[in-house]
Amino acid sequence: MTQHYLDFEKKAMDLAAQMAELKEKGGASSEKKIAELQDEETKTLKEIYSDLSPWQRTQVARHPLRPHASDYIKHLVEGFTPIAGDRRQSEDPAMIAGVGRLNGFPVAVLGTEKGKDTKTRMHHNFGMPRPEGYRKAQRLMELADRFGMPILTFVDTPGAYPGIDAEARGQAEAIAACIQKSFQVNVPIITYITGEGGSGGALAIATADRVFMLENSIYSVISPEGCASILWRDKAEADKAAKALKLTAKHLKKFGVIDGVIEEPAGGAHRHPEAILEAVKNHAEKTIKALQKEGLGSNIHRRERFLNMKPPLHRE
Repeated sequence: MTQHYLDFEKKAMDLAAQMAELKEKGGASSEKKIAELQDEETKTLKEIYSDLSPWQRTQVARHPLRPHASDYIKHLVEGFTPIAGDRRQSEDPAMIAGVGRLNGFPVAVLGTEKGKDTKTRMHHNFGMPRPEGYRKAQRLMELADRFGMPILTFVDTPGAYPGIDAEARGQAEAIAACIQKSFQVNVPIITYITGEGGSGGALAIATADRVFMLENSIYSVISPEGCASILWRDKAEADKAAKALKLTAKHLKKFGVIDGVIEEPAGGAHRHPEAILEAVKNHAEKTIKALQKEGLGSNIHRRERFLNMKPPLHRE
């Protein structure tokens, strides 16, 4: 698949263009030069990604080639069997829900799916669930609770769908009920924020015993553009808003909002999908075992976890 370069990756893009040109020419001398350029590109990406700004991380979190919920489910879960519909209105493709096995252990899985091309993005509503999606999530939580299955959730959404039709069908109630259901089930819930964690649309399936973020993912009450439009009356100030929102994994770990950060390979998860998929798989297996060993995963523990969250005492 053709790599999609972000604005701040221009130096790496130029090196890739040089390599492509040399590959067309061919020859032994070209191969040697290509190897040198590859080493230089790797070094360049490490330098770039070692010091990304919050706005740059936001762009990486939204990268179209990052692994999606469907990729994580395919890699982690054997024999995945989806459930469909909310038994009230209809099916919502933006929310994937189903059961399967993680290394032989039964698990229930939820994930917001964005899609990978124009057709699938429209089908999945660009990862913005409607009320039916959140009610389907509640169905899965009840099923998991009944059969004692840990719940894994994969979050990558700009937020819940804000359309008039969704509001008319009770979007806010569906999100609130989803959070409430998370506090009622007596099985471990583990959340991975893999891209965007947008407001209540993300929180609905992220009210968990353990919440982890990929290094270049974001989690916020509002998008940088939305924040900039409100505070500065100009969405072009998104970089300033991203910094003020403290939406990166590093900041949220410091504030105690999340439990850990999963490092991404140099250049981001979109350049090394197999590596990050395997890393998350291993991490999920260890986390489930640890929670069960500690006897965590009760609704009482989960309530205490969120009630005890406090804002930072001072600003950076």
